[in-house]
Amino acid sequence: MKLLFLSQSLLIGFLPLATAFPSAMLAAAANDPGVLKRAEEISKLLKERQAGADAATGVFEPLNTFNAKAQYVNVSKGSGHEYVAPGPNDLRGPCPGLNAFANHNFLPHNGYASVSQYIDATTKVVGMGPILSVFLSAYGGAIDGDILNWSMGGTPSLTQGGVTGVLGNGLIGSHNKYEGDASPTRPDLYQSGNNYKTVTSQFQEMIDYSPGGEVTLDSLTSFRSHRFDTQISSNPKFFNGPFTGVLVQPAAYTFIYRFMANHSAEFPAGRLSYDVIQSWFGVQGSNGQYNAVQGTERIPENWYRRAIEYPYEVEYFNADLLAAATLHPKFLDIGGNTGTTNSFTGVDVSDFTGGVFNSKTLLDGNNLGCFVYQLAAQAKPDAVLGVLTQLTNAVGNIIGKLGCPQLQAIDDAQLSQFPGYSQKPVY
Repeated sequence: MKLLFLSQSLLIGFLPLATAFPSAMLAAAANDPGVLKRAEEISKLLKERQAGADAATGVFEPLNTFNAKAQYVNVSKGSGHEYVAPGPNDLRGPCPGLNAFANHNFLPHNGYASVSQYIDATTKVVGMGPILSVFLSAYGGAIDGDILNWSMGGTPSLTQGGVTGVLGNGLIGSHNKYEGDASPTRPDLYQSGNNYKTVTSQFQEMIDYSPGGEVTLDSLTSFRSHRFDTQISSNPKFFNGPFTGVLVQPAAYTFIYRFMANHSAEFPAGRLSYDVIQSWFGVQGSNGQYNAVQGTERIPENWYRRAIEYPYEVEYFNADLLAAATLHPKFLDIGGNTGTTNSFTGVDVSDFTGGVFNSKTLLDGNNLGCFVYQLAAQAKPDAVLGVLTQLTNAVGNIIGKLGCPQLQAIDDAQLSQFPGYSQKPVY
């Protein structure tokens, strides 16, 4: 099965980038048919995706499963994971989930963590699949850090990161590599001057798109479409990058529901109420009178993670990505504004990839997965420590077993016309 090969290769390819991965657990997951979904299930999803952005739920979570003891995340006083506000020297950044993990000591409180610590927190606290976690965590280490470690905020100090840590720019400094435009609650870097502070009005808009007291995957997808259009009409440097736009941007919306929803016997697939999402985003007040307080993201009391039996794995995420793109094909438009608002210009996918992919077939089979994961090999690391070669080789291992056309290189010269791509970030 192609997606099984993808997941196994993600694990095998990225293991050389770190020395402390829980490899036995990951190897077992890569070969567990109960975790990795069958190809026919994915085909069924694609046929039924018109049911909505959450069409994948019924395929990947076929049974109503809830185990209060196993899914409870204890953040009460005395648990060792009670909320502690960040200090003035602690690193926090654009990802509310990572900020909350640090505030609860599931990640180091200073906001600088190892790849294995990111894997441990994301798999155990919110139920990210270990294979997806390996990819995202190792990518952060390779692109934004010193291979083994990276900052969820900006560049760590010498005290925090040591001599190699200061070479990485962290998640805040990863614009167009890991962080991109059209975030649900963060501003565009070149429009506002920062890409990590929660904008209260954007949080309010997200709630406005989610009537009835709860946020759903359908409402988040509609809100993403709105944010996409809003940035085209308001940010002359808006840029929808081939990796940050096609893979990371949907994650910013999808992960909100998949990882922040509270689970119960009544709502085994999760329910994301206003008060729960407020807690995760560090927002005080009530609907219509919200106030975002930077750095105060916290895991809610009496919160239960997703079912142990249904980790959010690579295949699940890819299915959500495809469902959203089917509802809103513009999400796959690579390009940006050219210096004025409403000047969005797309690049020809065929020319961009040397004819390997084209816009008409990008949603067919494994093409979208082949496209976005291969783009990981084109990223430019912060610390030049032989990482680029390692990263290229790692993704090469993935593609070697995908059974899809290999992308040798991208014509990134086509992106130079977009100021949101070519301008260097200043912090």
